[in-house]
Amino acid sequence: MPTKYAALLEKVYEIHDLGKALAVLSWDREVNMPDAGTTARIEQMTTLSRLIHELSTSDEYGEMIENAAAELNGADYDSNEASLIRHLRRSYEDARKLPSEFVVRASEVTGQAHSQWVSAREENDFASYRPWLEQIIELSQEQAELYGYEDEKYDALLDKYERDMKTAEVRAIFDAVKAELIPLREAIDERGTAVDDSLVHQHFEIDKQKLFARYAAAAIGYDFSRGHLGTVVHPFATSFSQNDARITTRWNPDFLNPALFGTLHESGHAMYEQGTHPDLARTPLARGTSLGIHESQSRMMENMVGRSRGFWQKHFPVLQAMFPAQLGGAAVDAFYRAINKTQSSLIRVEADELTYNFHIILRFELEQAMLNGELAAKDLPEAWNEKFETMLGIAPATDREGCLQDVHWSKLYFGYFPTYALGNLYAAQLFETAVSQNPAITDELAQGQTTSLVAWMRENVHQHGRKFTPRELILKATGKPLSHEPFIRYASEKFSDIYGL
Repeated sequence: MPTKYAALLEKVYEIHDLGKALAVLSWDREVNMPDAGTTARIEQMTTLSRLIHELSTSDEYGEMIENAAAELNGADYDSNEASLIRHLRRSYEDARKLPSEFVVRASEVTGQAHSQWVSAREENDFASYRPWLEQIIELSQEQAELYGYEDEKYDALLDKYERDMKTAEVRAIFDAVKAELIPLREAIDERGTAVDDSLVHQHFEIDKQKLFARYAAAAIGYDFSRGHLGTVVHPFATSFSQNDARITTRWNPDFLNPALFGTLHESGHAMYEQGTHPDLARTPLARGTSLGIHESQSRMMENMVGRSRGFWQKHFPVLQAMFPAQLGGAAVDAFYRAINKTQSSLIRVEADELTYNFHIILRFELEQAMLNGELAAKDLPEAWNEKFETMLGIAPATDREGCLQDVHWSKLYFGYFPTYALGNLYAAQLFETAVSQNPAITDELAQGQTTSLVAWMRENVHQHGRKFTPRELILKATGKPLSHEPFIRYASEKFSDIYGL
């Protein structure tokens, strides 16, 4: 191995390991830590954030990157080495734009804002959270200015989650999605076909839900020997290595969908991390390339697999055996229709495939308004409710069901939300290509099996980690740039069948 590149790798490993230590502290705070530990944990996480930032922005580190790049001059673009250099150069440039003082301040504010969000959500008390949201908005505005932008302020933050994507591009593709989905939704309403979802709105013992959630996650390919399922307020997945990719969910004793499909969703995220190539270990390449591509894997496993007819023809008998009183006399097709009922709902993570995108577009528009100074924190609940009613025809009765339902803003994640809807589009395009290249996938899914589908994703998506930008990856995997059309084809076929259109 070239000497200067080897020296760079050692520094990369050091920064990586500190980052994973920070991630462990964050995971533990969400899953295990007592509330009394909050202050000390914020101090610990802030210290690590500062150390990581200082190492990642030092003059020495920049010189090491450039010396290694010169040593590797001419390396193949697709090689691990050239890919790592590209990623490090851009990450270093971005990190240098944020002063250490800002990183420390952001860590302190978000640590406290997150704790306040948890209690505010629990108590339906937006007023207690508002001062923290005001600070988050100010930090986001400051961050955007520090990063810099050419067109729109939102571009600076969106780019950190979906590399090289512009706000105008997202706006255009979301407009195209709305133009197609609204008529489909109206056709379903006009048809008047009722879908009864009372099967999933019964009492389901949480201990048994936990057993089936583990069963379902393993059935789609999540490796529990390299994973763990925990309980949290807001579900997420995180990985500390290829061999330690953890998932979380939340449990509702009277509604089966949130925990079950939340588990499948997070399993899709973790399977991506479990599938990265071992040669990328301990480098920033051993992660998903963007949150949109990451979301494609979770939405695919949650919906295209987990809500498919074939999956339940195979696995419904197991669920029935666990809940004989609730589901023993039910037909599998009735259950399939129940879990795919489409209707306007209040909670994003419980929304069906058609209306989910409207939940995201709403947040995308509100984020821009707050970032641009057009919407003050104090006016968020009213703006949320008005926009929600316009897009979905209903309005939340409480802020807990409205603007307090998501954790993202408390963590300074402005620019994150669009990646959820982009993930739906990436998922459909990848899925359509996978099936066209290997028709056996369709036959296997009809039998509740995912072996060939997961193998295709491993080969064309997972193993590459962050070697390529999302734009490069989708083009390599499907031969085409991102398009909304595969998702529209998928949704139209599925829901036309369910609703008899």
